[in-house]
Amino acid sequence: MASAQTTFSSPLHADVRHFLPKLTIITEIIAPYRIPVFNALAHREDLDLHVIFLAETDPTWRQWRVYKEEIEFHYDVLPSWRRRIGGYHMLVNRGLGKALDRLRPDVLVCGGYNYLASWQALCWAKFHQVPVMLWTESTSEDRRDRHAAIEFLKNRFLRFCDGFVVPGTASAQYLRELGIANGRIFEAHNAIDIELFSRLAQESRRQEVQVRFKPSLPSRYFLYVGRLVKEKGVFDLLRAYAQIDPHLRSEVGLVLAGNGTDQFELMKQASRINPGTVRFVGFVHREELPGLYAFADALVLPTHSDTWGLVVNEGMSCGLPVIVTNVAGCTRDLVKDGWNGYVVPPVDSAHLSRAMARLAGDSELRRQMGIRSWEIIQPYSPAAWTEGMAMAFNATRHRTA
Repeated sequence: MASAQTTFSSPLHADVRHFLPKLTIITEIIAPYRIPVFNALAHREDLDLHVIFLAETDPTWRQWRVYKEEIEFHYDVLPSWRRRIGGYHMLVNRGLGKALDRLRPDVLVCGGYNYLASWQALCWAKFHQVPVMLWTESTSEDRRDRHAAIEFLKNRFLRFCDGFVVPGTASAQYLRELGIANGRIFEAHNAIDIELFSRLAQESRRQEVQVRFKPSLPSRYFLYVGRLVKEKGVFDLLRAYAQIDPHLRSEVGLVLAGNGTDQFELMKQASRINPGTVRFVGFVHREELPGLYAFADALVLPTHSDTWGLVVNEGMSCGLPVIVTNVAGCTRDLVKDGWNGYVVPPVDSAHLSRAMARLAGDSELRRQMGIRSWEIIQPYSPAAWTEGMAMAFNATRHRTA
Protein backbone atom coordinates (compact mmCIF):
# COMPACT_ATOMS: atom_id res chain seq x y z
CA MET A 1 0.00 0.00 0.00
CA ALA A 2 1.09 3.58 -0.65
CA SER A 3 2.12 5.57 2.43
CA ALA A 4 -0.13 8.11 4.15
CA GLN A 5 0.48 11.80 3.65
CA THR A 6 -0.82 14.93 5.34
CA THR A 7 -0.34 18.48 4.09
CA PHE A 8 -1.37 21.70 5.78
CA SER A 9 -1.59 24.84 3.67
CA SER A 10 -4.80 26.54 4.77
CA PRO A 11 -5.03 30.32 4.19
CA LEU A 12 -6.62 30.74 7.62
CA HIS A 13 -4.56 31.16 10.79
CA ALA A 14 -4.51 28.06 13.02
CA ASP A 15 -5.97 29.99 15.99
CA VAL A 16 -8.97 31.02 13.88
CA ARG A 17 -9.45 27.55 12.40
CA HIS A 18 -9.65 25.97 15.84
CA PHE A 19 -13.04 27.59 16.51
CA LEU A 20 -14.64 27.01 13.09
CA PRO A 21 -17.09 24.20 12.33
CA LYS A 22 -15.25 21.40 10.57
CA LEU A 23 -16.09 19.91 7.18
CA THR A 24 -14.29 16.78 5.95
CA ILE A 25 -14.69 15.59 2.37
CA ILE A 26 -13.70 12.06 1.33
CA THR A 27 -13.04 11.69 -2.39
CA GLU A 28 -11.05 9.37 -4.63
CA ILE A 29 -8.03 11.12 -6.18
CA ILE A 30 -6.36 14.53 -6.48
CA ALA A 31 -8.01 15.34 -9.80
CA PRO A 32 -6.89 18.63 -11.42
CA TYR A 33 -10.45 19.93 -11.72
CA ARG A 34 -11.14 19.43 -8.00
CA ILE A 35 -8.23 21.55 -6.76
CA PRO A 36 -9.75 24.98 -7.71
CA VAL A 37 -13.08 24.22 -6.00
CA PHE A 38 -11.44 22.87 -2.85
CA ASN A 39 -9.13 25.90 -2.77
CA ALA A 40 -12.12 28.24 -2.97
CA LEU A 41 -13.89 26.36 -0.17
CA ALA A 42 -10.75 26.48 2.00
CA HIS A 43 -10.66 30.28 1.70
CA ARG A 44 -14.06 30.64 3.35
CA GLU A 45 -13.93 32.12 6.83
CA ASP A 46 -16.96 30.26 8.20
CA LEU A 47 -15.71 26.66 8.05
CA ASP A 48 -12.56 24.56 8.34
CA LEU A 49 -12.07 22.24 5.35
CA HIS A 50 -10.07 19.02 5.29
CA VAL A 51 -10.04 16.65 2.32
CA ILE A 52 -9.22 12.94 2.54
CA PHE A 53 -8.10 11.42 -0.76
CA LEU A 54 -8.32 7.65 -1.11
CA ALA A 55 -5.38 7.72 -3.54
CA GLU A 56 -3.11 10.32 -5.07
CA THR A 57 -3.99 9.33 -8.63
CA ASP A 58 -5.21 6.38 -10.71
CA PRO A 59 -2.55 5.43 -13.28
CA THR A 60 -4.77 2.68 -14.70
CA TRP A 61 -7.47 5.17 -15.72
CA ARG A 62 -6.04 8.58 -16.73
CA GLN A 63 -2.63 10.21 -17.04
CA TRP A 64 -3.53 13.32 -15.05
CA ARG A 65 -0.72 15.25 -13.44
CA VAL A 66 -0.98 15.88 -9.71
CA TYR A 67 -0.72 19.64 -9.22
CA LYS A 68 0.31 19.59 -5.56
CA GLU A 69 1.91 23.02 -5.84
CA GLU A 70 -1.56 24.52 -6.42
CA ILE A 71 -3.18 23.00 -3.32
CA GLU A 72 -4.26 25.52 -0.67
CA PHE A 73 -6.29 23.25 1.60
CA HIS A 74 -5.54 20.65 4.27
CA TYR A 75 -5.55 17.10 2.98
CA ASP A 76 -4.58 13.50 3.63
CA VAL A 77 -3.78 10.79 1.10
CA LEU A 78 -4.58 7.42 2.64
CA PRO A 79 -2.49 4.30 2.06
CA SER A 80 -4.25 2.38 -0.71
CA TRP A 81 -4.34 -0.82 -2.73
CA ARG A 82 -5.98 -0.73 -6.16
CA ARG A 83 -6.93 -3.36 -8.71
CA ARG A 84 -9.14 -3.43 -11.80
CA ILE A 85 -10.67 -6.85 -12.36
CA GLY A 86 -12.69 -6.97 -15.57
CA GLY A 87 -15.14 -4.10 -15.38
CA TYR A 88 -14.88 -3.82 -11.60
CA HIS A 89 -12.74 -1.37 -9.70
CA MET A 90 -11.36 -2.27 -6.27
CA LEU A 91 -9.79 0.36 -4.01
CA VAL A 92 -8.95 -0.59 -0.43
CA ASN A 93 -7.56 1.85 2.15
CA ARG A 94 -6.25 1.80 5.68
CA GLY A 95 -5.99 4.60 8.21
CA LEU A 96 -9.39 6.19 7.58
CA GLY A 97 -10.66 5.68 11.12
CA LYS A 98 -7.53 7.20 12.64
CA ALA A 99 -7.77 10.19 10.30
CA LEU A 100 -11.41 10.81 11.24
CA ASP A 101 -10.63 10.40 14.95
CA ARG A 102 -7.98 13.09 14.56
CA LEU A 103 -10.11 15.47 12.51
CA ARG A 104 -13.43 15.08 14.37
CA PRO A 105 -15.54 16.76 11.64
CA ASP A 106 -18.89 18.38 12.34
CA VAL A 107 -20.13 17.14 8.95
CA LEU A 108 -18.66 14.38 6.79
CA VAL A 109 -19.09 14.36 3.01
CA CYS A 110 -18.61 11.11 1.08
CA GLY A 111 -17.86 11.51 -2.62
CA GLY A 112 -19.68 8.35 -3.68
CA TYR A 113 -20.93 5.12 -2.15
CA ASN A 114 -19.01 2.56 -4.22
CA TYR A 115 -15.83 2.39 -2.15
CA LEU A 116 -15.25 0.38 1.01
CA ALA A 117 -13.93 3.60 2.59
CA SER A 118 -17.32 5.26 2.07
CA TRP A 119 -19.00 2.56 4.15
CA GLN A 120 -16.27 2.76 6.78
CA ALA A 121 -16.80 6.51 6.96
CA LEU A 122 -20.56 6.07 7.23
CA CYS A 123 -20.15 3.63 10.14
CA TRP A 124 -17.70 5.97 11.87
CA ALA A 125 -20.09 8.91 11.46
CA LYS A 126 -23.12 7.06 12.78
CA PHE A 127 -21.16 5.77 15.80
CA HIS A 128 -19.95 9.31 16.60
CA GLN A 129 -23.31 10.93 15.72
CA VAL A 130 -21.79 13.03 12.94
CA PRO A 131 -24.11 13.97 10.04
CA VAL A 132 -23.19 12.54 6.64
CA MET A 133 -23.76 14.07 3.22
CA LEU A 134 -23.42 12.13 -0.02
CA TRP A 135 -21.78 14.04 -2.89
CA THR A 136 -23.06 12.21 -5.94
CA GLU A 137 -23.19 12.80 -9.69
CA SER A 138 -25.29 9.75 -10.60
CA THR A 139 -28.25 10.25 -12.94
CA SER A 140 -31.08 8.06 -14.18
CA GLU A 141 -29.31 7.93 -17.58
CA ASP A 142 -26.20 6.32 -16.07
CA ARG A 143 -25.72 3.05 -17.97
CA ARG A 144 -23.38 1.36 -15.53
CA ASP A 145 -24.51 -2.11 -14.52
CA ARG A 146 -27.18 -1.98 -11.84
CA HIS A 147 -27.15 -5.40 -10.25
CA ALA A 148 -29.79 -6.05 -7.62
CA ALA A 149 -27.20 -6.38 -4.83
CA ILE A 150 -25.53 -3.09 -5.80
CA GLU A 151 -28.88 -1.30 -5.99
CA PHE A 152 -29.78 -2.67 -2.54
CA LEU A 153 -26.51 -1.43 -1.03
CA LYS A 154 -26.86 1.94 -2.73
CA ASN A 155 -30.35 2.45 -1.35
CA ARG A 156 -29.18 1.42 2.12
CA PHE A 157 -26.38 4.00 1.93
CA LEU A 158 -28.79 6.72 0.83
CA ARG A 159 -31.13 6.01 3.74
CA PHE A 160 -28.32 6.66 6.23
CA CYS A 161 -27.36 10.02 4.71
CA ASP A 162 -28.55 13.29 6.22
CA GLY A 163 -28.05 15.43 3.11
CA PHE A 164 -27.03 15.25 -0.53
CA VAL A 165 -24.90 17.43 -2.78
CA VAL A 166 -25.36 17.15 -6.55
CA PRO A 167 -23.78 18.95 -9.53
CA GLY A 168 -26.99 19.79 -11.35
CA THR A 169 -30.55 19.13 -12.46
CA ALA A 170 -30.20 15.54 -13.68
CA SER A 171 -28.60 14.28 -10.45
CA ALA A 172 -31.17 16.09 -8.31
CA GLN A 173 -34.03 14.53 -10.27
CA TYR A 174 -32.48 11.06 -9.88
CA LEU A 175 -32.37 11.43 -6.10
CA ARG A 176 -35.99 12.55 -6.08
CA GLU A 177 -36.87 9.44 -8.10
CA LEU A 178 -35.17 7.39 -5.37
CA GLY A 179 -37.41 8.98 -2.75
CA ILE A 180 -35.08 11.66 -1.36
CA ALA A 181 -36.94 14.78 -0.20
CA ASN A 182 -36.19 18.08 -1.96
CA GLY A 183 -35.19 19.74 1.31
CA ARG A 184 -32.23 17.38 1.70
CA ILE A 185 -30.82 17.95 -1.80
CA PHE A 186 -28.39 20.81 -2.46
CA GLU A 187 -26.81 21.84 -5.75
CA ALA A 188 -23.12 22.68 -5.99
CA HIS A 189 -22.63 22.97 -9.74
CA ASN A 190 -19.61 21.18 -11.17
CA ALA A 191 -17.01 23.81 -11.94
CA ILE A 192 -13.58 24.32 -13.44
CA ASP A 193 -11.19 27.27 -13.33
CA ILE A 194 -13.02 29.31 -15.96
CA GLU A 195 -10.56 32.19 -15.83
CA LEU A 196 -7.59 29.88 -16.44
CA PHE A 197 -9.11 28.16 -19.49
CA SER A 198 -10.39 31.41 -20.97
CA ARG A 199 -7.04 33.17 -20.50
CA LEU A 200 -4.98 30.31 -21.93
CA ALA A 201 -7.29 30.04 -24.94
CA GLN A 202 -6.88 33.76 -25.65
CA GLU A 203 -3.10 33.43 -25.33
CA SER A 204 -3.15 30.49 -27.75
CA ARG A 205 -5.07 32.51 -30.33
CA ARG A 206 -2.43 35.23 -30.11
CA GLN A 207 0.25 32.61 -30.79
CA GLU A 208 -1.68 30.66 -33.40
CA VAL A 209 1.24 29.53 -35.58
CA GLN A 210 3.26 28.09 -32.69
CA VAL A 211 0.28 26.46 -30.97
CA ARG A 212 -1.06 24.82 -34.12
CA PHE A 213 2.34 23.54 -35.22
CA LYS A 214 3.09 21.15 -32.34
CA PRO A 215 0.12 18.77 -32.74
CA SER A 216 -0.22 19.55 -36.49
CA LEU A 217 -3.79 20.76 -36.16
CA PRO A 218 -6.01 21.08 -39.25
CA SER A 219 -6.96 24.62 -40.27
CA ARG A 220 -10.51 23.85 -39.05
CA TYR A 221 -11.75 20.94 -36.95
CA PHE A 222 -14.32 19.50 -34.60
CA LEU A 223 -12.85 18.48 -31.24
CA TYR A 224 -13.44 15.52 -28.96
CA VAL A 225 -11.70 15.33 -25.57
CA GLY A 226 -11.96 12.21 -23.44
CA ARG A 227 -11.28 8.50 -23.27
CA LEU A 228 -11.21 6.62 -26.55
CA VAL A 229 -13.68 3.91 -25.61
CA LYS A 230 -16.94 2.83 -27.21
CA GLU A 231 -19.18 4.05 -24.37
CA LYS A 232 -18.02 7.61 -24.98
CA GLY A 233 -19.61 7.51 -28.44
CA VAL A 234 -16.35 7.95 -30.36
CA PHE A 235 -17.32 5.42 -33.03
CA ASP A 236 -20.61 7.28 -33.50
CA LEU A 237 -18.54 10.45 -33.92
CA LEU A 238 -16.39 8.90 -36.63
CA ARG A 239 -19.48 7.69 -38.50
CA ALA A 240 -21.09 11.12 -38.15
CA TYR A 241 -17.99 12.83 -39.52
CA ALA A 242 -17.88 10.40 -42.45
CA GLN A 243 -21.53 11.26 -43.28
CA ILE A 244 -20.85 14.99 -43.66
CA ASP A 245 -20.92 16.22 -47.27
CA PRO A 246 -17.50 15.39 -48.82
CA HIS A 247 -16.86 18.99 -49.90
CA LEU A 248 -17.46 20.28 -46.38
CA ARG A 249 -15.53 17.38 -44.87
CA SER A 250 -12.50 18.28 -46.97
CA GLU A 251 -12.49 21.70 -45.28
CA VAL A 252 -13.15 20.63 -41.67
CA GLY A 253 -11.19 17.94 -39.84
CA LEU A 254 -11.78 15.98 -36.65
CA VAL A 255 -9.35 16.00 -33.71
CA LEU A 256 -9.55 13.43 -30.92
CA ALA A 257 -7.61 14.13 -27.72
CA GLY A 258 -7.22 11.25 -25.30
CA ASN A 259 -6.34 7.61 -25.21
CA GLY A 260 -8.13 4.36 -24.46
CA THR A 261 -8.61 0.72 -25.27
CA ASP A 262 -10.40 1.38 -28.57
CA GLN A 263 -7.81 3.75 -30.02
CA PHE A 264 -6.28 1.27 -32.48
CA GLU A 265 -9.66 0.30 -33.96
CA LEU A 266 -10.66 3.96 -34.19
CA MET A 267 -7.48 4.77 -36.08
CA LYS A 268 -8.16 1.92 -38.52
CA GLN A 269 -11.68 3.17 -39.21
CA ALA A 270 -10.52 6.78 -39.47
CA SER A 271 -7.96 5.86 -42.14
CA ARG A 272 -10.83 4.83 -44.44
CA ILE A 273 -12.49 8.27 -44.37
CA ASN A 274 -11.72 10.15 -47.57
CA PRO A 275 -11.86 13.05 -48.07
CA GLY A 276 -11.33 14.31 -44.54
CA THR A 277 -8.68 14.67 -41.86
CA VAL A 278 -8.76 12.83 -38.54
CA ARG A 279 -6.01 13.58 -36.02
CA PHE A 280 -5.29 11.58 -32.86
CA VAL A 281 -3.21 13.83 -30.59
CA GLY A 282 -3.04 11.54 -27.55
CA PHE A 283 -3.58 12.47 -23.93
CA VAL A 284 -3.40 16.24 -23.38
CA HIS A 285 -2.72 17.78 -19.97
CA ARG A 286 -4.84 20.57 -18.52
CA GLU A 287 -2.59 23.51 -19.42
CA GLU A 288 -2.34 22.34 -23.05
CA LEU A 289 -6.06 21.75 -23.61
CA PRO A 290 -7.00 25.42 -24.18
CA GLY A 291 -4.69 25.38 -27.21
CA LEU A 292 -6.96 22.73 -28.74
CA TYR A 293 -10.20 24.43 -27.72
CA ALA A 294 -9.00 27.80 -29.05
CA PHE A 295 -9.18 26.86 -32.74
CA ALA A 296 -11.98 24.28 -32.83
CA ASP A 297 -15.25 24.90 -34.65
CA ALA A 298 -17.06 23.12 -31.82
CA LEU A 299 -16.61 20.60 -29.02
CA VAL A 300 -18.45 17.31 -29.47
CA LEU A 301 -19.33 14.97 -26.58
CA PRO A 302 -21.25 12.02 -28.12
CA THR A 303 -21.24 9.97 -24.90
CA HIS A 304 -23.59 7.06 -24.26
CA SER A 305 -23.45 7.70 -20.50
CA ASP A 306 -21.71 10.42 -18.50
CA THR A 307 -22.55 11.64 -15.01
CA TRP A 308 -21.53 15.18 -16.02
CA GLY A 309 -18.88 15.89 -18.69
CA LEU A 310 -16.48 18.58 -17.46
CA VAL A 311 -14.95 18.92 -20.92
CA VAL A 312 -18.14 20.79 -21.80
CA ASN A 313 -17.37 23.32 -19.05
CA GLU A 314 -13.86 23.63 -20.49
CA GLY A 315 -14.97 24.11 -24.08
CA MET A 316 -17.59 26.68 -23.12
CA SER A 317 -15.02 28.57 -21.03
CA CYS A 318 -12.98 28.86 -24.22
CA GLY A 319 -15.99 30.21 -26.14
CA LEU A 320 -16.98 27.11 -28.12
CA PRO A 321 -20.35 25.89 -29.35
CA VAL A 322 -20.98 22.38 -28.03
CA ILE A 323 -22.74 19.32 -29.38
CA VAL A 324 -23.65 16.86 -26.63
CA THR A 325 -25.93 13.89 -26.19
CA ASN A 326 -29.04 14.21 -24.04
CA VAL A 327 -27.78 11.58 -21.57
CA ALA A 328 -24.78 13.60 -20.33
CA GLY A 329 -25.38 14.94 -16.83
CA CYS A 330 -24.36 18.48 -17.80
CA THR A 331 -26.74 18.81 -20.75
CA ARG A 332 -29.84 20.11 -18.95
CA ASP A 333 -27.86 22.80 -17.17
CA LEU A 334 -25.30 23.91 -19.77
CA VAL A 335 -26.57 23.27 -23.30
CA LYS A 336 -29.63 24.89 -24.82
CA ASP A 337 -30.44 23.18 -28.09
CA GLY A 338 -30.12 25.63 -30.97
CA TRP A 339 -28.81 28.39 -28.68
CA ASN A 340 -25.23 27.60 -27.68
CA GLY A 341 -25.01 24.23 -29.44
CA TYR A 342 -27.06 21.15 -30.19
CA VAL A 343 -28.43 18.30 -28.11
CA VAL A 344 -28.60 14.95 -29.91
CA PRO A 345 -29.67 11.41 -28.95
CA PRO A 346 -26.87 8.94 -28.16
CA VAL A 347 -25.93 6.30 -30.76
CA ASP A 348 -27.49 8.39 -33.54
CA SER A 349 -24.73 9.24 -36.00
CA ALA A 350 -27.15 10.69 -38.57
CA HIS A 351 -28.54 13.24 -36.11
CA LEU A 352 -25.04 14.03 -34.88
CA SER A 353 -23.79 14.47 -38.44
CA ARG A 354 -26.54 16.97 -39.27
CA ALA A 355 -25.69 19.03 -36.19
CA MET A 356 -21.98 19.03 -37.09
CA ALA A 357 -22.71 20.00 -40.70
CA ARG A 358 -24.99 22.84 -39.59
CA LEU A 359 -22.23 24.34 -37.47
CA ALA A 360 -19.45 23.69 -39.95
CA GLY A 361 -21.33 25.51 -42.70
CA ASP A 362 -22.19 28.69 -40.81
CA SER A 363 -19.38 30.79 -39.31
CA GLU A 364 -21.75 33.42 -37.88
CA LEU A 365 -23.79 30.73 -36.12
CA ARG A 366 -20.58 29.35 -34.58
CA ARG A 367 -19.55 32.81 -33.41
CA GLN A 368 -22.92 33.57 -31.80
CA MET A 369 -23.17 30.16 -30.15
CA GLY A 370 -19.62 30.49 -28.82
CA ILE A 371 -20.45 33.83 -27.20
CA ARG A 372 -23.57 32.33 -25.62
CA SER A 373 -21.58 29.36 -24.31
CA TRP A 374 -19.14 31.69 -22.62
CA GLU A 375 -22.02 33.64 -21.05
CA ILE A 376 -23.83 30.52 -19.82
CA ILE A 377 -20.73 29.02 -18.17
CA GLN A 378 -19.83 32.09 -16.08
CA PRO A 379 -21.98 31.15 -13.04
CA TYR A 380 -20.40 27.66 -12.98
CA SER A 381 -17.33 28.86 -11.13
CA PRO A 382 -15.39 27.50 -8.13
CA ALA A 383 -16.88 30.34 -6.06
CA ALA A 384 -20.41 29.26 -6.98
CA TRP A 385 -19.61 25.61 -6.18
CA THR A 386 -18.31 26.76 -2.82
CA GLU A 387 -21.56 28.58 -2.04
CA GLY A 388 -23.56 25.45 -2.80
CA MET A 389 -21.35 23.19 -0.70
CA ALA A 390 -21.28 25.67 2.21
CA MET A 391 -25.07 25.97 2.12
CA ALA A 392 -25.41 22.18 2.23
CA PHE A 393 -22.88 21.97 5.08
CA ASN A 394 -24.61 24.59 7.23
CA ALA A 395 -28.12 23.30 6.60
CA THR A 396 -27.18 19.69 7.37
CA ARG A 397 -25.18 20.65 10.47
CA HIS A 398 -28.00 22.72 11.93
CA ARG A 399 -30.75 20.24 11.01
CA THR A 400 -29.04 17.42 12.87
CA ALA A 401 -27.70 19.47 15.77
